[in-house]
Amino acid sequence: MKFIFYMIFMIPLCFFKNYIWINQFIYFVLFLLFLLSFNFSSVFEDISYFFGCDFLSYFMILLSIWICSLMIMASEKLNSDDYFFNFFLFVLLLLMFSLVLTFASMNVFIFYLFFEISLIPTLILILGWGYQPERIQAGLYMFFYTLFASLPMMVAVFYFYYYFDSLDFFFLNFCVDSVLLYLCTTLVFLVKIPMFFVHLWLPKAHVEAPVSGSMILAGIMLKLGGYGFLRLMPVFMTVGLKINYIFVVISLVGGFIISLVCLRQSDIKSLIAYSSVSHMGLVLGGIMTMNIWGYYGALIMMIAHGLCSSGLFCLANITYERFSSRSLFLNKGLINLMPSMSLWWFLLCSSNMAAPPSFNLLGEIMLINSLVSWGLMTIISLMLVSFFSACYTLYLYSYSQHGKMYLGSYSFSLGFVREYLLMFLHWVPLNLLFIKSDMFIF
Repeated sequence: MKFIFYMIFMIPLCFFKNYIWINQFIYFVLFLLFLLSFNFSSVFEDISYFFGCDFLSYFMILLSIWICSLMIMASEKLNSDDYFFNFFLFVLLLLMFSLVLTFASMNVFIFYLFFEISLIPTLILILGWGYQPERIQAGLYMFFYTLFASLPMMVAVFYFYYYFDSLDFFFLNFCVDSVLLYLCTTLVFLVKIPMFFVHLWLPKAHVEAPVSGSMILAGIMLKLGGYGFLRLMPVFMTVGLKINYIFVVISLVGGFIISLVCLRQSDIKSLIAYSSVSHMGLVLGGIMTMNIWGYYGALIMMIAHGLCSSGLFCLANITYERFSSRSLFLNKGLINLMPSMSLWWFLLCSSNMAAPPSFNLLGEIMLINSLVSWGLMTIISLMLVSFFSACYTLYLYSYSQHGKMYLGSYSFSLGFVREYLLMFLHWVPLNLLFIKSDMFIF
């Protein structure tokens, strides 16, 4: 409750024009307070009304606050150009508020409610601060994909109440043996993750969104689907054992096909967005195996991917602000212009392809363990996904950093301190978490 009031009292701060840095500072203070308030329990604690916190929601809320605080830092251009920056800060706070309450809810209906509410600020971000007129189409794609998939879940939630006489996660301890109910509940999570076949909204939304929209989409929005699965999978143990193999096959083969699609992209943001689909395919496969390796591997991979993907979108935006283009054909030879930024490109690209010591490596090893123990044939698609994931990441790095420069502009900054700090705050948690990885296992 104290954190909810903390966020409510942050609202007036959004409307002070010259105190952006205070806003930023208060986000970091909130992160620190939340970090110190928890003692790593596997049951819900700090319970207040419908809200509480266990270790799963704890890490997700920390990730939400961290990414939201970095979004302010990345959106400095909106402040300097005066694009309704105060309203932007308010929308961002609203988004963080809805995400924190989504992850902290102990009740399926409250979870569903805030899950849907978080869609509205994201839509405002894309429609209000996107770059091209196509942003309206991208916003509608995202909105209707999620809406159509989530209506069956609302019916399923009412059925849960009829069946269990309660909607608290704590009391959802029976197994429901109904394929229809399983599909109704999980369809919205499959769209959010997104699974191959229902992923088309994601590249569109990413390409048209401003940098902050891309960061929150890659960092948190995709994780809502994985979080929902991790919460509700125990209810569907029996039915899951019967039909989960379909989802494992789709996510692994889809991950491979998307990796090939990545190699054909000429748009930097589009490439990073498609790589998200490939990585989250692995996460979905790991969750669907329904063993403990998959559970923890999925959690770790979601946190790692949230930081890594968000950092890559920031880098793409840094070059976009200089060249006014996202095309790989124009953003060439950046190592000659911005050698220091090239280091960050290299570090985040290497993390994206799960090179040690990144947190992605730990998640990928656990997911591979989980999937191979589930079925030996998955080795083939895992091998292809891992190989092509390295391919498209190297393609992104070498095309953007090497080659002949396109000098379309007279002069520009080779990187502000703010941008280097932004990269540092993405990369350091991503690699330091590897050292403290034992705290994720309960």
